[in-house]
Amino acid sequence: MFLGRCFLCGRYGPLENHHIFGGANRRKSERFGLKVGLCADCHRNGHQAAHRCAATAQKLHEYGQRKYMQEQYATIDDFITMFGKNYLDS
Repeated sequence: MFLGRCFLCGRYGPLENHHIFGGANRRKSERFGLKVGLCADCHRNGHQAAHRCAATAQKLHEYGQRKYMQEQYATIDDFITMFGKNYLDS
């Protein structure tokens, strides 16, 4: 935990690290800095929390893909090769 502004709601307080791409891609999220700070409600407790709401997870996946592509000068195909899926055309 650390203090800051929640990436989703903007509330200031204790934040939890959320790896945008989890599971098998968690280490890649770590490696490429694809993490955001979320308050407990936006991370896991609230109705629209990243771990409970598909729409919130999709929004974060789109952000993560754009960030990766911009910072790594990658194409959509490059992203698919690295992470296994394109989140921008869903």
